[in-house]
Amino acid sequence: MSELRSKFLEVYSVLKAELLHDPAFEFTDDSRQWVERMLDYNVPGGKLNRGLSVIDSYKLLKEGKELTDDEVFLACALGWCIEWLQAYFLVLDDIMDNSVTRRGQPCWFRQPKVGLIASNDGIILRNHIPRILKKHFRQKPYYVDLLDLFNEVEFQTASGQMIDLITTLEGEKDLSKYSLPLHRRIVQYKTAYYSFYLPVACALLMAGENLDNHINVKDILIEMGIYFQVQDDYLDCFGAPEVIGKVGTDIEDFKCSWLVVKALERSTEEQKKLLYEVYGKADEACVAKVKELYKGVFAEYERESYEKLVKFIESHPSKAVQAVLKSFLAKIYKRLK
Repeated sequence: MSELRSKFLEVYSVLKAELLHDPAFEFTDDSRQWVERMLDYNVPGGKLNRGLSVIDSYKLLKEGKELTDDEVFLACALGWCIEWLQAYFLVLDDIMDNSVTRRGQPCWFRQPKVGLIASNDGIILRNHIPRILKKHFRQKPYYVDLLDLFNEVEFQTASGQMIDLITTLEGEKDLSKYSLPLHRRIVQYKTAYYSFYLPVACALLMAGENLDNHINVKDILIEMGIYFQVQDDYLDCFGAPEVIGKVGTDIEDFKCSWLVVKALERSTEEQKKLLYEVYGKADEACVAKVKELYKGVFAEYERESYEKLVKFIESHPSKAVQAVLKSFLAKIYKRLK
C-alpha cells in the first residue's frame, strides 16, 4: 500500500506543477506561491482514501491484469480530482461551520493572511478539476462522461450541504424536525455520492463501462456511504480526538446526527424532554447527559448494516465488481477514525 501511496503522491507533484504553469493564466511569483501553498495545505493532507480507491477499484476491475504506467497515472489523476473536490468542499465547509481545526491543524481560513480569501481558494480548487481532466482525458472516449459525473456529484453534494445548513439554522433549533429520513437524505447527498460512488464510477468509466448499466452498484455504495456517516456521527461523539484528528462538536452544534435521531426514536417521554432541553448547548454537563442517552444504539446498527451490505454485494453478478465493493466495505468496517 505504501508503494501505491508514494506513486499517488508523485502524481500529485506532476499535476500541481502543471496547474502552476497553466497557460490559461499569467502567474506572478506571488500568485504562484500562494496557489502552491494553498494546494499543499489543503489537498494531500487527509487519509487519501477516496483517491486511492480509484486505483484499487480499477485494478480489481482489470481482474489481475498488470496495469500499464499510463493506466496507473490516469487512475491516480482521477483519484486526485476527487481529492481536489474534497479539498474544495472542506475549505468552504469550514468557513460555513466556523470550524477551528481540520485534519489536526488549523482550518485554512484561520491561517494568517488567509481569512475569507479562502472562499476564492475554494473556487480555484473547484476549477482545477476540469483543467486536469482536459489535459489528461480529452482524447478518451469517456471524457464527456467524466465531466458529467463530476458535475452531477458536485451538485448532489452542494445540495446535501444546503439541506444540512438550513436544518440547523440559528434561532430555529427544533429537534422535532429531525428524523431518520431527513438524516438519510442529508448523508446520501452530502457524503455518499462523492465519497463512495464517485471513486468507483471513475474506475468503471476508465474500464470502458457504461454507468447506466451499474445502477445497483450505485445503490450499494450509497448504502455504504450512509453506514460510513453513521460511524462518523458515532466517532464525533465517542472517538478519541487524538485519533480522529478533531474535537467532535455535533451535540453542541445541534447537528442532525444519527445518534440524536435514534435516541429520540427510542427515548421515554422523560428522556425526550431532557434531550429537548440540553441538545445544542455548549455546556459540558449538557453534552454528557446527551451522550448518556446514546449508549448502546450503535453496536446493533453496525452489525445489522454490515450483514445487509454483504448480502447486497454477494447478489451482484460480476465477481470483479463484488471484489471492488468488498474491498470498500473492508476499509470502513469497525474503523476507529
